[in-house]
Amino acid sequence: VQLQASGGGLVQPGGSLRLSCAASGSIFSLLGMGWYRQAPGKQRELVATITRGRITNYADSVKGRFTIFRDTNTVYLQMNSLKPEDTAVYYCNGQSVGADYWGQGTQVTVSS
Repeated sequence: VQLQASGGGLVQPGGSLRLSCAASGSIFSLLGMGWYRQAPGKQRELVATITRGRITNYADSVKGRFTIFRDTNTVYLQMNSLKPEDTAVYYCNGQSVGADYWGQGTQVTVSS
């Protein structure tokens, strides 16, 4: 499975961005997909996940502001009401039985 993330950029506080992650390869094996982020000097943390059955899970810090959704081979992260503390490199993740896949990171910077 290969994951290709896109959609990061610079946005002002209160703004919005949408991240996309296109999966290719053996996508039928994926049980779930999600987004994680890593800010400078911090550990990578979960942002949101979505299962094959579209059950979602969010970090408390983004609930009500971020929405994860998916179609056949792409998972999206709609980010609204962005805050400076959302600044990080965002990574797409896919999970199957016994395997964990990562896309390249995409930088999100929230700054005025």
